[in-house]
Amino acid sequence: MSVALRPIGTATGLVLAYYLLPLDRRFEGSSAVGLVLGLVAVAALFTWQIRSILRSSRPRLRAVQALATTVPLFLLLFAATYYLMERTAPGSFGEPLNRTDALYFTLTVFSTVGFGDITPRSEPARIVTMVQMAGDILLIGVAAHVVVGAVQSALGRGHADGRGQPPAAGPSPGPGSAGRG
Repeated sequence: MSVALRPIGTATGLVLAYYLLPLDRRFEGSSAVGLVLGLVAVAALFTWQIRSILRSSRPRLRAVQALATTVPLFLLLFAATYYLMERTAPGSFGEPLNRTDALYFTLTVFSTVGFGDITPRSEPARIVTMVQMAGDILLIGVAAHVVVGAVQSALGRGHADGRGQPPAAGPSPGPGSAGRG
């Protein structure tokens, strides 16, 4: 797969898995543990990806690939949780949720749009939604900062060891030259 298409393929594969995996169990204590373990796995994956950005000869591309995995995985964990919660306790949300509705709700919370058409009604649904909101802030703020820092560090390292040197330039154009930019 082309390096440029890999992030699209990864995100598409994760969404397909969300729709194709059998999510037919009840949301109980083991499901809550599954959410926590899933979030720990996302954090571990993100840590591994930051290290790979730092070691990469193409850190910008590696950062895009990292975000194309981490963000959809994070969001799909919550969408699956909301879907299972509604299946286990109908009425947990303002309207019944199928998988698309659960993903839609997850994305409206993530984007802070909050149309109000789907709302958490039960206490467990509100708690999970608050956990997602806090995670969203961390993912957008902290993770973005860490990814940008890793890319800058890797690029700085590339310039320091000669890998990132720009090509040698010819004589510079004079004042008023069309080559200035």
